[in-house]
Amino acid sequence: MPTRLKRKPFWRPLGLTLVLLGFQGYLGYSALTGQFGIESREQILLDVDQLKARSAALQAEIDDYRHRATLMDTRRLDPDIVTERARAMLNMAHADDILIMVDPHTYR
Repeated sequence: MPTRLKRKPFWRPLGLTLVLLGFQGYLGYSALTGQFGIESREQILLDVDQLKARSAALQAEIDDYRHRATLMDTRRLDPDIVTERARAMLNMAHADDILIMVDPHTYR
């Protein structure tokens, strides 16, 4: 009685190969044109430069606020400057003060 060997189907390894090649193609496409791909690198570097500039501007603003906060130290406050600033902010004046009205748009 002759025995016949069963041949393995050729479509399983072929299907697996096609799936892996497709996945490799997807990874290659994603590496080139994806959100963090090679083509997006210039935009990412531009965003980094913009954020560094914004960070420097915010740091300068923080330093300005820190300087203003140190001026409010009770050991360093000058009463004349405090009253002058308070009256300027509250739009109030003493009866013996001389006021000079200046238009802020034309004054430089």
